[in-house]
Amino acid sequence: MLKSMTGYGRCEETVNGRHITAELKSVNHKYFEFSPRVTRGYGFLEDKLKTYVQSRVARGKIDFYLSIETLEDTDVVVSVNHSLAAGYIAAFRELSERYHLPDTVTVNSLSRYPDIFSVHKAPEDEEAIWADVKQVAEKAVDAFIQMRETEGQRLYEDVMSRAETILNIVGQIEERSPETVTEYRERLETKLREVLNDTTIDEQRILTEAAIFADKVAVAEETVRLRSHFDQLKAFLSAEEPSGRKMDFLVQEMNREANTIGSKASDSKIAYMVVDIKAEIEKIREQIQNIE
Repeated sequence: MLKSMTGYGRCEETVNGRHITAELKSVNHKYFEFSPRVTRGYGFLEDKLKTYVQSRVARGKIDFYLSIETLEDTDVVVSVNHSLAAGYIAAFRELSERYHLPDTVTVNSLSRYPDIFSVHKAPEDEEAIWADVKQVAEKAVDAFIQMRETEGQRLYEDVMSRAETILNIVGQIEERSPETVTEYRERLETKLREVLNDTTIDEQRILTEAAIFADKVAVAEETVRLRSHFDQLKAFLSAEEPSGRKMDFLVQEMNREANTIGSKASDSKIAYMVVDIKAEIEKIREQIQNIE
C-alpha cells in the first residue's frame, strides 16, 4: 500500500513495573535515517530500535523518543572502596599521633565521606527489558504506519487525478497533430497560388513538402511513450513495496517526453497544451517527493 514519508505515532504503557513511552515522527528523506533519544542507562536499546523500525519502514528521517521509568523498587549494590577507606583511616591516625588528639575513627565518621561508597543498580536483564519495550514500540510504529498509509491514500488520489488530466491533454494533442499537417498543406498551397497566379501547381511537390513537415512535427512516438510511463506510474502507485525513488525517476522521463513534444510541434495550441502537461507533471513530482 502506498505510504507517505511523513507520519507520527505514540504509545504509553506500564509493563512489568516499567512506565514506557515510545514516540516517533518522520519527514521526507532520500534514504532511511534514524535518530534515537533514549533514557539514560538504556543506550543498548538504540540499535535494537533502529533494526526493528528499519524492518518496517523503508525511507524517511525518523526521530524516535523512548522514555523508561522504573516504578517498582529495584535491587541496588553498595560497594566499598577499601583502598580509599584505609587511606582515610591512616590519615586520621597520623593526625591523632602528631597532634595528640583522641583516636575516634568509627564507621559512622567514615560514612561522611561518600567517595568511599558507590551505589548502583544491580545488572538488569537486557533481553527482558527489550521485550517490554518492543511491546510498546510495536504499537507506536503501528500508529505511525497507519498515519503514513492514510496520507499515502490522499497522495494516490491526487497523483491519479493529475495523471488523468495529463492523459486527457495527450489525447487532445493526438487529435490536433494531424490537423497541423492539413493546415500546413493548405497554407503552402495558398501561398504557391499567390506566387504563381494561375500557373499550374505541382501537386506532387505539395504532397512531398507536407510529408516532410508531417514527419518533422510527428509526436506519436512521444505520446505513446508518455502513456506507457503513466501505465507504469499507476503500477508503482499500487505496488506493495516502496517505489518512491522509482517514481521520481519515471517523472523525469515524463518531463523529457513533454519537452520533446513541445520542441517538435510548431503549433501554438499544442504548445499551450504542453505547458499544461508540464505544470501537472511538476505537481506530481512534488507529491512523489512525499512517497516512501
